[in-house]
Amino acid sequence: MTNFLLQADDLDTLVRVICGEGHQLIGPVLRDGAIIYDAIRSAGDLPRGWTDEQEKGQYRIKKREDGAFFGYAASPHSWKQFLQLPRRQVWQAERDNSGIQINAIEEPVQSLAFIGVRSCELHAIAIQDRVFMGGRFTNDSYTRRRQPLLIIAVNCTSAASTCFCTSMNTGPEVTLPADLTMTEVIDGNAHFFLIAAGSVRGEGILQKLPVQSAGAHQIELAQRAIQGAVVQMKQGARNFDSSDVKELLYRNYESPVWDQVAERCLSCANCTMACPTCFCSTVEDTTDLSGDNAARWERWDSCFTGDFTYIAGGAVRADTRSRYRHWMTHKLATWHDQFGTSGCVGCGRCIAWCPVGIDLTEELQRIRELEGQ
Repeated sequence: MTNFLLQADDLDTLVRVICGEGHQLIGPVLRDGAIIYDAIRSAGDLPRGWTDEQEKGQYRIKKREDGAFFGYAASPHSWKQFLQLPRRQVWQAERDNSGIQINAIEEPVQSLAFIGVRSCELHAIAIQDRVFMGGRFTNDSYTRRRQPLLIIAVNCTSAASTCFCTSMNTGPEVTLPADLTMTEVIDGNAHFFLIAAGSVRGEGILQKLPVQSAGAHQIELAQRAIQGAVVQMKQGARNFDSSDVKELLYRNYESPVWDQVAERCLSCANCTMACPTCFCSTVEDTTDLSGDNAARWERWDSCFTGDFTYIAGGAVRADTRSRYRHWMTHKLATWHDQFGTSGCVGCGRCIAWCPVGIDLTEELQRIRELEGQ
């Protein structure tokens, strides 16, 4: 890909071009003490000059010393909320004198564009693509949103302490296709984006921007910025070798670690709601008091809820120990057998948003240590 230079002052031009093509642009915005994903109408909506600090059970924002637009690590929410809707109506049924009429719900879908997608999140979207679009049975609602999606990815240049994408080989440099890929560089008074197109649509947008060819020095600065995030994670406490994690978990299905973590886990499902790859859902049927109207809804669910595995005779996983073990083993081990990849992309959301500070990487280390005793 050929790299071009887009000055930071011209970022609003990119936003206007994308919106002018009819896309609903979604990106990071500062709201209610967090950097979340929501509608973007101008570059001024982006969280310029703000970053986030994350640790076990902790998240807070603070001002940066520079004016970076994408100087944060991971939003509390993932992009999946716009593709796999948290709740949607599947059908509506009405009874009248002629009988019962059942109507499928065709929700209107606007062409979406995401700006600020990180490498780990691109991997997460690719995982959900395989789940919802890659097999014999597909999710039409997801497909209608995903197929026209325009993605503007951003390379990470700083990491939160909860990030471990280098351990999962999913970042911080963008390695999967995106329509446009940008790297934000701040060097003294210089503030620019290295930008490259990865698709025909991306090329079309690039041609409408006031860009110029990037020189070797600008490319070197961008790579140096990305390597800064790599070093942060490589030197961090959550860096680990994931090459044998699948086998490690299979060997330790009865490890005492599962009992230890169950004493702390609240089965609150925060980790699965924040996770960008968890895809479990359930259906709810509702009726009104007259019995003449009924509806079916699909909504997110979690393997941590008590009734998720309930069948005739009781629940398959009736206690917290079995639920946490299932979640972690599925995410890091059986997911490989099911989908050909890990279900974890190293974004660290499950660590930051666990109210009791359970850390997936620490639990892995405990399992490894106990196995060696």
